Amino acid sequence: MKKTTYLLFFLLFPFYLTAQTDSIQKKLKFTADFRFRVEQDWDSHKSDGTERDDRTRLRYRARLGATYLFKDWVSFGMRIRTGQANKQQDAHLTLGDQFSSAPIAFDKLYANFNYNWLSAWVGKNSFSFEKQNELFWSDNVSPEGVSLSGKFNFENEFMQSLKVNTGHFIFATSGTSLEKDSYFEGIQLVTSHWQNRVKFFPAFYYFKNMPNIPDGGDTFSIDYSVVHLGTKIDILKAPKVTVGFDYYQNVKDYNGNDSIPKFLQDQKTGYVANASIGKLDEKGDWKLQLVYSYLERFAAVDYLAQNDWARWDYSNAGSQDARLTNFKGLEVMAGYALAENMDLRLRFFTVEQLVPYGIAKENGNRIRLDFNIGF
Repeated sequence: MKKTTYLLFFLLFPFYLTAQTDSIQKKLKFTADFRFRVEQDWDSHKSDGTERDDRTRLRYRARLGATYLFKDWVSFGMRIRTGQANKQQDAHLTLGDQFSSAPIAFDKLYANFNYNWLSAWVGKNSFSFEKQNELFWSDNVSPEGVSLSGKFNFENEFMQSLKVNTGHFIFATSGTSLEKDSYFEGIQLVTSHWQNRVKFFPAFYYFKNMPNIPDGGDTFSIDYSVVHLGTKIDILKAPKVTVGFDYYQNVKDYNGNDSIPKFLQDQKTGYVANASIGKLDEKGDWKLQLVYSYLERFAAVDYLAQNDWARWDYSNAGSQDARLTNFKGLEVMAGYALAENMDLRLRFFTVEQLVPYGIAKENGNRIRLDFNIGF
């Protein structure tokens, strides 16, 4: 841990020194955020029919990022976060687990390029594709690879813009050819219509040689070919009312794949519906949101999606990552803005497994109260 602390100090200290001059200050920007969470889980059953112990946890997360504008068309960025380095879906720490020191990991390291309508980045950065929730891809999972986007603006009432997102991202390198890596590729079109109140974002994601279990516990690799149809509609501006829908279909044929149980071979469809009213931009703002999720086993890569909704993970296979597909459930969120960039959010989740892995379906209830502050 001391080595990590010294390394972070060594990397950030030059930024601090150079930021003392006015010219550098204009090019160098820092961001930070902190979250404190109170969490309660109850009425959660395992696949063998036994009940998990109810659990109460106090948790926190801290992140610090910096970007430096080297030229008008190129910049560099980085971000560090709390959390275990091998727990990619979760940057939170539980009070009492790490009393002596807090583990810190690099969340982002990248070079970013922008020239007219074209933008790109290389390294480790945020998910490059349009999304409106974390049911397919967690905000905490930062892919590594090459991203390329092009955006075109139009001056007409029907369509305001068209954006094309694509990229190649490596999950695990083979040490030989790129074809043998565990990787994923994607291409997405994002169109805005009717004064940017309607957005469509169809996409295709191809995952190759993905381990069935993360962190070295895998027994076979699997490919995914996921078609995604997404839309978001702003119905009203004051109060802000938004609805959205995502449909996922894995078109890969698993019939005859002896590594996948027959009762899971056709579990490849998912959809998510959400509706919200309000916003959390300024002091006194409030927001209510409902999200319904139905995700079959292979509609998404479960250890790259969110880990918010339930306590299901791969701990019995030596991994801390979650396995959150093969479920249906509901999220209810109520939020209140205490100030700009500071809010409280109360979130309730209830889930039920679609296809049981044992003699019983897994389920669970969870409630969280988050205090969020950003700088």
